[in-house]
Amino acid sequence: MESDPPFHEKYKNLFSSFAEKAGNSKAAHENEPVMADECAPPVVDLRWLSAGDMEQKECCKREIAGAANQWGLFQVVNHGIPREILARIKREQVKLFRIPFHKKANDRFPNLPAEYYRWGTPTASSLTQFSWSEAFHIPLENLAKLKLLNSTLSKTIAEFAEATSELAQGIAEILAENLGCSPTFFSKNCLRSSCYLRLNRYPPCPISSQVFGLVPHTDSDFLTILYQDQVGGLQVVKDGRWVNIKPNPDSLIIIIGDLFQAWSNGVYKSMEHRVVSNHRVERFSIGYFLCPSNETVIQPCHQPSIYRKFSFGEYRQQVQQDVIATGGKIGLRRFLTVSRNLSSC
Repeated sequence: MESDPPFHEKYKNLFSSFAEKAGNSKAAHENEPVMADECAPPVVDLRWLSAGDMEQKECCKREIAGAANQWGLFQVVNHGIPREILARIKREQVKLFRIPFHKKANDRFPNLPAEYYRWGTPTASSLTQFSWSEAFHIPLENLAKLKLLNSTLSKTIAEFAEATSELAQGIAEILAENLGCSPTFFSKNCLRSSCYLRLNRYPPCPISSQVFGLVPHTDSDFLTILYQDQVGGLQVVKDGRWVNIKPNPDSLIIIIGDLFQAWSNGVYKSMEHRVVSNHRVERFSIGYFLCPSNETVIQPCHQPSIYRKFSFGEYRQQVQQDVIATGGKIGLRRFLTVSRNLSSC
């Protein structure tokens, strides 16, 4: 069965293993993504931050903090990023993914990091750990190198990154203020050079009932700004069950990550989410990830702390080790204080 990228060819042992078990209806059922109800997360109108009076401004800030606490995910409208920039980066993204696979995978962009282009899941030992997707992972510190290869793409990414960076910093500062913590932490530690973009494509999947577009996970950053098309497929855990997030053409999605959960001492929730694959239609999305430098120490701003302090570099290394060893991410459970640590870790 052909696909682009060639998932079946590369991961034929993984798919063959599942096919052998398919006769067992229970085994097949356990590998199917669970159907989910549709649910609308909070929608925050950011125009009140600049156009409203003091009461409206404070109300908007409370909505942001409440959504980060109760959901770990919310939508923002009137976010200030021009529609023209969003439309242009979508066009450039599609053009980038239309490059033939053999060129994308074989040093088509030699000046970028080795893992700039990713597809599938090399560490997967079962279909439940496999993601039917491809992505360009672009650290913003490498934009100068990208410009040497495609000036139009580089310019568009730079404009998108500048706008989303300002939005991310603003939201992070509001969340810090709500905790009674210094908002300057983010301007000092989350420089644009330490953040990155991820351009995602989820190709049509002929076995969409058996494979995720992106496996369940939490983000390892402070927060993610997600711009997605209208195909749908994003699901999150709410009150112990998976729910579909209906696309809203006027909104961007804000996802709280692990670092904010740790830094807030558990006040804000890192949202577990996934993408279900689609049998007929491809899906595109772009994520901006607000990250500190690897040396930045993450320590809860209030005591007693649920989590021990750790550097971002230490956290990323532990996540990578766990994925290789177990096929999945363990995340913040590894960094609970001794009295709260889980025996399963």
